[in-house]
Amino acid sequence: MTRPALRVDAVLVQAVIAGALSFAHLHDLAAAAGQDGWKAWAYPISVDLLLVASWRRLRVDGPSRLAWCWFVIALCASLGANVATAGLLDLDQVPAWLRILVAAWPALAFMGGTLLAHTPAPNRAPEPPAPPAPIPTPDINSAPEPVASPGPDDIPAAVTEAEKTPALPAAELDPAPEPAPAPPAAPAPPVPAALVDHARKVADDHRARTGFPIDTDTLRARLGVPPQLAAAIAAQLT
Repeated sequence: MTRPALRVDAVLVQAVIAGALSFAHLHDLAAAAGQDGWKAWAYPISVDLLLVASWRRLRVDGPSRLAWCWFVIALCASLGANVATAGLLDLDQVPAWLRILVAAWPALAFMGGTLLAHTPAPNRAPEPPAPPAPIPTPDINSAPEPVASPGPDDIPAAVTEAEKTPALPAAELDPAPEPAPAPPAAPAPPVPAALVDHARKVADDHRARTGFPIDTDTLRARLGVPPQLAAAIAAQLT
């Protein structure tokens, strides 16, 4: 298996060269402004990190005033160092205002990085939903396709067999049974004559007080007799 040949990207080469030169110019300017030792090496790192952070914020969250502001500040710091070290500025006698700017840069870069990291991204407008797909409407002018009637070959075999099988004769229904005759009524119990006379007195007293003839239930309650005997007494009173 052959490995692919290494391709050199011209843009990447230009970025490496520009970064190395800008790094060296920032270091020389910081050293000329009185920041010697490791501090002179920290300045170009701070400028490049702020430049990368602001550019990343622009790429991820879209254009914003905050990201553009700090991107321009970091770019001016890098370009200013490149121009200042190109022979236009005497690095042996750096002016006071440039020393002030170099000394104030760490605090300025810290504030810019903090704002870029902790400022929430602006809310983007939600994308409109896609329109629903149109529902196809049937053409009422087009004639419907004729439906072919089934032929003898299309009839299932089970239906054909069912037609060939003769129907069984229906079973004869049994006649409905005649209702049983009602039991004969029980004979009325014998009523003593003395009880009939007493019941007549009770009925007369009831008519005198109420103006109505006494009914069987009231008679049974007044005499304290069974219902059949009360009915027999009431029949003799009428």
